[in-house]
Amino acid sequence: MRIAAPETSDLYIPTKRPFHFGRWFSRTGWRHLVGAIMVVFSAFPLLYVLSASLHPGGTLITANGLFSQVDLGSYQTLFNLPQQPYAAWYGNTLLIGGITSLCTVFLGALAAYSFSRMRFVGRRPGLLMLVLVQMFPQLLAVVAIFLLLNGISDIFPAIGLDSQVGLIMVYLGGALGVNTYLMYGFFNTVPASIDEAAKIDGAGHARIFFTIILRLVAPILAVVGLLSFVGTTNEFVIASIVLITPEKQTLAVGLYQFVSQEFSSNYSVFAAGAVLAALPVMALFLWLQKYIVGGLTAGSVK
Repeated sequence: MRIAAPETSDLYIPTKRPFHFGRWFSRTGWRHLVGAIMVVFSAFPLLYVLSASLHPGGTLITANGLFSQVDLGSYQTLFNLPQQPYAAWYGNTLLIGGITSLCTVFLGALAAYSFSRMRFVGRRPGLLMLVLVQMFPQLLAVVAIFLLLNGISDIFPAIGLDSQVGLIMVYLGGALGVNTYLMYGFFNTVPASIDEAAKIDGAGHARIFFTIILRLVAPILAVVGLLSFVGTTNEFVIASIVLITPEKQTLAVGLYQFVSQEFSSNYSVFAAGAVLAALPVMALFLWLQKYIVGGLTAGSVK
């Protein structure tokens, strides 16, 4: 039995529609235009600072021509100034930022787990208090912080004024509120049935928290750690008041010395220090970027 082949006239051959720029731009093209504008808007300050750090002129005005001159002298000068110990500032910033972010994540996770899984007297007022306290910035308490640490210095100098430990404690007190509330929303997305199944097997709150919950809430832990590290690295006002000795200061306070003096300002060295100071934040951001989107959005549904 032979089957007759269909006639070519009966076949439907789709034709490619001609490209229409107006239709493409109204649907998706405008998004590319907005994206390109935002990239230029965001990248230009970074390129300008990098160009200023490679310019030997020492001022920002002479760096108007991007990469017109390339010289690494500012980076060499940065580490050869005995009165401005940049290497010590760099190490202090990494140490203070790392300890603050780790302690913030740990203490915030403990508080968020308690508010999310336990029922106790004052739970709802406590959550409300965390939100209300964040309405007042920590900057308003600068005078109180200075007087408090100055008084503590007479009794416990290790945690008083001009102490990095004291500065870390101040940062922890100001960051736990908003981070706890952020983690609380994410902890609520974890089903409570997991806790109940673990309790049936004999697990307590500590074992559930450290072996089960912390692994499930890793995205929000990464986000809080990153935000805490960035905020600590960029903080200037409180660090400039608490830390007095130049060898104990952070990058935000130390770099200000390069541009605060009227007749010896060197913006090229300042820009070089700013470029190097951005490297740890950028590296941490790239390392934790896979957690950032999920950590910022998952907790917002509760």
